[in-house]
Amino acid sequence: QVQLVESGGGFAQAGGSLRLSCAASGRGFTRYAMGWFRQAPGKEREFVAGISQSGVNTRYADSMKGRFTISRDNIKNTMYLQMNSLKPEDTAVYYCGATALLWASVTSNSYSIWGQGTQVTVSS
Repeated sequence: QVQLVESGGGFAQAGGSLRLSCAASGRGFTRYAMGWFRQAPGKEREFVAGISQSGVNTRYADSMKGRFTISRDNIKNTMYLQMNSLKPEDTAVYYCGATALLWASVTSNSYSIWGQGTQVTVSS
């Protein structure tokens, strides 16, 4: 079974950029479609972006489309989230997840494996 570890979070000013990474260890990374979710204090976990096993197919929440880009490198066993034009409302803990489904679902309960999360804080 694969294990996931997020990194790359931190502080950014509004309009700035961050690049998050999700490194997988163990066996079977290429068997999973992957997704990024985020959760702000007092709010439900929110779908951000998803990517297929091969990395060819991607999907985004409407509020992230055009600003965020999801990708994966199946040689390095790593998934990425490039975050541009950051806004204060992007402040949250960001999690990567792996799903046994053949597509990246927008529902968090479809993901069986999660990383520990990485904090992103955007100031105005």
